[in-house]
Amino acid sequence: MIDFFSGLNPIYQTIIATFMTFFLTSLGSSVVFFFKNVNKKVLDSMLGLSAGIMLSASFWSLLNPALEGSINNHQIPWIILSLGFSSGVLFLILGDFIYNKTKKIKNDKLKRTFMLFFSITIHNIPEGLAIGVAFGSIFLGLDNVTVLSAFMLALGIGIQNFPEGSAISLPLRRDGYSRFKAFLFGSLSGIVEPISGVLGCLLVLSVRNILPFFLSFAAGAMIYVVVSEIIPESQENGNKLLVSISTLLGFIIMMILDVALG
Repeated sequence: MIDFFSGLNPIYQTIIATFMTFFLTSLGSSVVFFFKNVNKKVLDSMLGLSAGIMLSASFWSLLNPALEGSINNHQIPWIILSLGFSSGVLFLILGDFIYNKTKKIKNDKLKRTFMLFFSITIHNIPEGLAIGVAFGSIFLGLDNVTVLSAFMLALGIGIQNFPEGSAISLPLRRDGYSRFKAFLFGSLSGIVEPISGVLGCLLVLSVRNILPFFLSFAAGAMIYVVVSEIIPESQENGNKLLVSISTLLGFIIMMILDVALG
């Protein structure tokens, strides 16, 4: 099975990996059919674990290969990585700015629905890009990027998509939406990941020289999501020790897989 996946075209690998993250978003949304609430400690530990995996992957699977690639392309590494990283952060800051504009919507129910859906959807775009860029860079033979590390990156993103899906569907259900509509909104927030993943993969396959920039862009966007969204959300319920341990565990797991097995 692993050999079969490794032998696939990077576009197909990206599609499979991003549809896995989409499936986990839908799975998280589906809890609306079974529960009114989900155990907060479980969700917080999942968020912490995925934060650690994403932080670790941002270095080992994105920034480190970007450094190697920029050197091989005879570029100035610190400029390329800084520009790419900053661009990824600014992209999401712009998304947050647009998101804050939705507060002008007067209908409270419509406003909450739109804000929930938009905020999570806009943050799923760079996550999909990161997966596509990772698989595209494997095909180009970039050092320090393997099928395993790219898949683990997708898995880390998928894990944190589960509570994101429920974070949309459960509040919408409380606002009076039917279970199916709440599930549908939660699931659709993740559909941008396969789309942006394929786009990211196509971009790096088409223009090899921009790969270090896009790897850095994806790293900046992912770290911004972790720092501004995932970690603060995971600590809202006072489970700081649990979240800290989960985050460190996630980082160590990803580091071992990348360094020892990659």
